[in-house]
Amino acid sequence: MTKHMNENPLRGPSDHSVRDQIVEAATEHFGHYGYEKTTVSDLAKAIGFSKAYIYKFFNSKQAIGEVICANRLAMIMNIVSAAIADAPTASEKIRRLFKGLVESGSDLFFEDRKLYDIAAVASREKWPSTEIYEQRLRQVIVQILQEGRQAGEFERKTPLDEAAEATYLVIRPYVSPVQLQDNLATAAADVVLLSSLVLRSLSP
Repeated sequence: MTKHMNENPLRGPSDHSVRDQIVEAATEHFGHYGYEKTTVSDLAKAIGFSKAYIYKFFNSKQAIGEVICANRLAMIMNIVSAAIADAPTASEKIRRLFKGLVESGSDLFFEDRKLYDIAAVASREKWPSTEIYEQRLRQVIVQILQEGRQAGEFERKTPLDEAAEATYLVIRPYVSPVQLQDNLATAAADVVLLSSLVLRSLSP
């Protein structure tokens, strides 16, 4: 009997460990050579696995990139969530949300310039990880607006979904890696002005 058993309880942890190993090595490799310039064959050679073995865990290069991208986006969401968690008011949460998205996005996507390739491709091709991230961000905005309305900080005449979507559209150029790259030089100052504009529009 081979080591590749059919019993899921025994196979699971091993598979999970190998997947993590592939993702970790791919993150380093993509970070050095770039996502678009790397093939699965290049990655297999660098990791020391066969190409067929990698395909046992990921059906494409995009599938590997998807995990890396999802990890980065989760890190951004965690940083932003921590930043707004102890904000004393909904208005302050809006300010911290805008600031946190720009700062964490700039750091995580652009400190490793080659990893920006993954973020750019994911954004352009609308990978599931980016769709999930944008949905989570919209949910955070809705929660902040609800809190502000309940506290009397924000107006209630505009339908909540419209106000939330408009707020999201204001910050979207600084959420998308492709657009953020074009705004990096002024992003920190821009979001201060934009969050103030949004707050004025939300005031009762």
